[in-house]
Amino acid sequence: MARALFLPKICMLCEITMWSIRCTLALAALMLMLSVANAPFCAFAVDETDVRSSIAVAKENIVVCYRAVADADEAGANTTALLAVLNEAGELFSRANFAYKMGDFDSALDSANQSQERLNGFVADADALREAAVQQRYWDFMVYVVGSIVGAAVVVCGGFVVWFLLKRRYEKAGSVV
Repeated sequence: MARALFLPKICMLCEITMWSIRCTLALAALMLMLSVANAPFCAFAVDETDVRSSIAVAKENIVVCYRAVADADEAGANTTALLAVLNEAGELFSRANFAYKMGDFDSALDSANQSQERLNGFVADADALREAAVQQRYWDFMVYVVGSIVGAAVVVCGGFVVWFLLKRRYEKAGSVV
């Protein structure tokens, strides 16, 4: 019987201890979530001058890439794919400017960086297309102009050979008759 009275007291003590452990865990989890939620705002705060310089670099990068595409297009290259990438980078740059004007520096920096990432290797691709177009134009010249000159010379020389052979044949035929 003494044991029966002692057991409910232990169970009640266990319930109080379990309740306090649950409360402590819940409080710790809440504090952890709050600290994690506030960490990006505190640790990764973006300075306005950093954003302004990043936007300026993105703008200069877009201008350089545009010049590279213009040169490739002038050389006769197919710049459709390059222009699509340039448009995407321009859209991201516009988002960066808009976010900067609205005071959202994190978003502005992110969009400016994405714009720059889109244009990585862009100038090299445009130069490669331009070089390929120049080579293509050279071979087109060789085929059309030089090929036409050689073809005309072959026709003229062939005509002289045929004329010479026919003249010889008629001369032989004329002396036999």
